[in-house]
Amino acid sequence: MGLRKSAALLAGVALALTSLAACGNETKNDATPTGGATGATGAVNPDAGDTLVGITMPTVSLERWNNDGSELKAKLEAMGYKTSLEYGNDLPEQQILQIENQINAGAKILVIASIDGSSLGTTVAKAKAAGITVIGYDRLLLQTGDIDYYATFDNYRVGQMQGEYIVEALDLENAAGPFNFEPFAGSPDDNNAGLFFKGAWDVLSPYVDSGKLVIQSETGKKATGNWQDIGILSWKSATAQSEMENRLNSFYRDKKVDVVLSPNDSLALGIAQALETGGYTVGGDWPVLTGQDGDIANVKNILAGKQSMTVWKDTRDLAAAVADMVDQIAKGETVTVNDTTTYDTGVKVVPTYQLDPKVVTKDTVETELVGSGFIDAADLQ
Repeated sequence: MGLRKSAALLAGVALALTSLAACGNETKNDATPTGGATGATGAVNPDAGDTLVGITMPTVSLERWNNDGSELKAKLEAMGYKTSLEYGNDLPEQQILQIENQINAGAKILVIASIDGSSLGTTVAKAKAAGITVIGYDRLLLQTGDIDYYATFDNYRVGQMQGEYIVEALDLENAAGPFNFEPFAGSPDDNNAGLFFKGAWDVLSPYVDSGKLVIQSETGKKATGNWQDIGILSWKSATAQSEMENRLNSFYRDKKVDVVLSPNDSLALGIAQALETGGYTVGGDWPVLTGQDGDIANVKNILAGKQSMTVWKDTRDLAAAVADMVDQIAKGETVTVNDTTTYDTGVKVVPTYQLDPKVVTKDTVETELVGSGFIDAADLQ
């Protein structure tokens, strides 16, 4: 009980010339973001008005993707580019249709944050045949060689950060334990969900193997096999809430859960609601609960002690980096990347620009999220 309380109290992110698209642009390695949170660095391209950039995002139902889409659109339009921004409503077939419409509309560059990374091979092949340059946006397209560039955060590191936070919050190196532990994973069709889980599991599995972390639920125990077996489809808060309620009702009638691994804020929101419904109290038996994205509702929960941390990925930086990529492609310039070995679609290794995430707790909300302008303080009232 005391350790749970301590952990809870710790709580608290072109014209793309056909010939260039066909043969691929030159790339350069650079560890420093080319844009940054205040905007891309590219000056207005006088030919940008002739270039349509198609942007497709997975859904409007998650705050994170609304931020990404609007930020990227604004940056590109400020640089003079025409844009077509679409949201796929978590329906792969709808996203396919949206991308094909952008191809038919004459897009020169496509920026795709996929719903199902394995479903777009035929579609991006059509784009490639039309001389269009394809940039993957924070979700890697899989089983295709027709993606030219990728921009993302270090998503394996996201999971590591969540695992490391749990180790520190429970003092797993020194505390006797055992602690009841419930792991969750993200959408089975999202390649990033596997990276998040692997990063966290590589940190936490030794404590599971030693018996210091004990998974009580039958669903949670599936994490020791295939992470997709505990995945929450489409990252739905309501599904996570229902799953957590089922675990509490079935396996915690005479015991308490001490820690819940949630890979993102959407799931954490549902899990927190299930905990509250189940009678858990902040400052009492509320468990350690992780998250990711820095969504406003979750930041409020962090400040209220209902979520311990979030891994913040500043989407403004990602949008700025991608806007610069688009501008470099359109101008036929060298495209800035800083990773040419990690991101393998199963067909090719994609030149990538990778950014670093940050851990945010109750103590750093003001400095990191509000101070940087990512969240307006008024929205946290």
